[in-house]
Amino acid sequence: MLKVALIVWLVAGTLMAGIAVTVLLAVPSLSAQAMHLIAPVCVAAFAVGGGVAWLVAKQIMGKAA
Repeated sequence: MLKVALIVWLVAGTLMAGIAVTVLLAVPSLSAQAMHLIAPVCVAAFAVGGGVAWLVAKQIMGKAA
């Protein structure tokens, strides 16, 4: 299951980081500080994507068994 979770994490982490940066740039009160916030927001969103990937991998492996 770990291999499946890692593959899903690449997709989910990238997706979540992209969503987080889009929200960061779209919110006017945050866009003023965007240059300082983009890196930490991307790292945090990519880390959260790991948990999402683990849940998705459990669902995939449950259906495959």
